[in-house]
Amino acid sequence: MFTRTPTYAGAPTDAYGTPLIDATGLVPGARILVKDESRYASGSHKEPAARAVVARAAADGYRRVVIATCGNYGRAMAMACRAAGMACTVVLPEGWSDGGAWMRDAGAHVVAVRGGYEEAVDASRRLAEEEDAVDGNVDGPYVDAVFEGHGVVVAALREALDAPLAALWIPVGNGTTTIAVHRRMRALGWPGVINGVCSAGNNPVVTSWPGEYRTLPPDAVTTSDHNQPLVNWHALQGPEAMAAIADTGGEVFGVGDEELIEARAALVPYGANPTAAGAVALAGLLAHARVTGSLSGTHVVLLSGR
Repeated sequence: MFTRTPTYAGAPTDAYGTPLIDATGLVPGARILVKDESRYASGSHKEPAARAVVARAAADGYRRVVIATCGNYGRAMAMACRAAGMACTVVLPEGWSDGGAWMRDAGAHVVAVRGGYEEAVDASRRLAEEEDAVDGNVDGPYVDAVFEGHGVVVAALREALDAPLAALWIPVGNGTTTIAVHRRMRALGWPGVINGVCSAGNNPVVTSWPGEYRTLPPDAVTTSDHNQPLVNWHALQGPEAMAAIADTGGEVFGVGDEELIEARAALVPYGANPTAAGAVALAGLLAHARVTGSLSGTHVVLLSGR
């Protein structure tokens, strides 16, 4: 069980080492709890999913995992592979993240390709075939393991909370985390609204909501230093993610770079230090609170990267 504390110093952690921080002062009238998933060793909330994929790949006799990444999943997979003694190849768009330096230091082989995330995915699948490795992408053959890993946060939160959940605010990129959280909530019989947040105009779940899912033109997205991990013109599991959010009565929100920066700064007094993109879920909550004038109930915000 968690016990909650208003500051990060000494904040208790769950079984996976990530704390739940009481940040109620951020929005008057509502109880705001921040699940700091950026505290994994890789700095990414995708680490449990990467661990699950690596475990499945090892059990099936593979010795290398190949994935595409904008940064977060690559760091998580590099750490998971290193811990399991497995080789890792990460395909990254040229000029994105830190150019793959962190992942190289963690032991991964980094391949840079021209284009964006979608081009990196295509290249990673070709490499997986060439290297007789497993495709560890979020929509690859081990997609169920990805969902299993992302769902662990739900069990941790359900155990920790002593009040009904008004809403869970999470990043929505490819849609994987959203789907996993929805499935786990339903499996546990735990009600609650899921609200997804991403970079405004730079993700098709955001631009399509609440209508039919439509990809964006590849040249329609704009990458910045702040939104990089959030940008994609095709969400690999977008339609199912939208259906999951709608099933809970939730909504999808888009935020700009200024709102990302503001959300990151708002977390400093609470000792959480995500990247601006890692604070996207809080940015959505704060923007929504400004529009509505108030919030009520218990809202949990998932921080996704640092």
